[in-house]
Amino acid sequence: MPDLSVGGQAVIEGVMMRSKDRVATAVRIPSGEIMVKTEDYISLSKRHKILNIPILRGVVTFFEMMVLGIKTLNISADIAFKEMEKEEAAVKGEEYKPEEKKSNNLVLAGTVIFALAVGILMFFFLPLAIASLLHVDKDALAFNLIAGGFRVMIFIAYVWVISQFGEFKRVFQYHGAEHKSIYAYENGEDLTTDNVGKYTTLHPRCGTSFILIVVLIAILIYAIADTIFAVVTGAPPTLLERFGVHFSLLPLVAGGSYELLKLSGKTRDNKLTQMLIKPGLWLQKITTKEPSPDQMEVAIVALEAALGMSETHLTVKRTCL
Repeated sequence: MPDLSVGGQAVIEGVMMRSKDRVATAVRIPSGEIMVKTEDYISLSKRHKILNIPILRGVVTFFEMMVLGIKTLNISADIAFKEMEKEEAAVKGEEYKPEEKKSNNLVLAGTVIFALAVGILMFFFLPLAIASLLHVDKDALAFNLIAGGFRVMIFIAYVWVISQFGEFKRVFQYHGAEHKSIYAYENGEDLTTDNVGKYTTLHPRCGTSFILIVVLIAILIYAIADTIFAVVTGAPPTLLERFGVHFSLLPLVAGGSYELLKLSGKTRDNKLTQMLIKPGLWLQKITTKEPSPDQMEVAIVALEAALGMSETHLTVKRTCL
């Protein structure tokens, strides 16, 4: 199976798809129409050669995808909010007058910083604190194996908890629709709901499929770093010192993980790769749900828009934003 440069994420009542040079967000509104926003998008690592070197491009991509993900979530939320305003105006018998809203980069930056802070606290600092309570600080490998294990457990618990909220079920269904449509495209199928529906919602190139490899890389890098720290200073790092050292190495972990993710896409038929991504595929049984034909249609619209493909075979009416 070819490794094609297309990916995406679920948003509120829709799907965002990204190709090499374009991003498209498709959202289903209550009237049944699919609203589509498409914009050109070329990664910084593609625009600047200095940022395209191994490891560094992974760090750049990580931050780009976080910003893009939050931005597209805001787009889908804005569409949903406007539709609610329209319905409220109709009920009151009033004319709907949309307000012009200017993009607020400061708010977007604040959202990204807040998301990073919560992620670092929950999935980074907390596992270190728990491992410290077990008093295995002198054994760098054991400490990081325990911290890594708790990191995975916290992540799985977090995903499971949010999956219990009804609002997230539809998001997870759109996540499944995204995976199915990409699978169909990778296999050269015509992008119809019948063809897309044949495929599984579990896609090996999803970030969750790579969680075990990321954890293993983190354990290795942090264990080496803690050992070097102990040799240089004559004592194992304290909790805050360990946090500082590990945090400074996050770009190396992110960059290295990205390189292995790209490699796994090219070697997905390799038995070792399949073994390493299997836990992530199990996790996708929580983060993806079987979508309806309507939801698959939204994913197809987003994928075709991102790829600049013809949309003539789809009968649904679209409104471009």
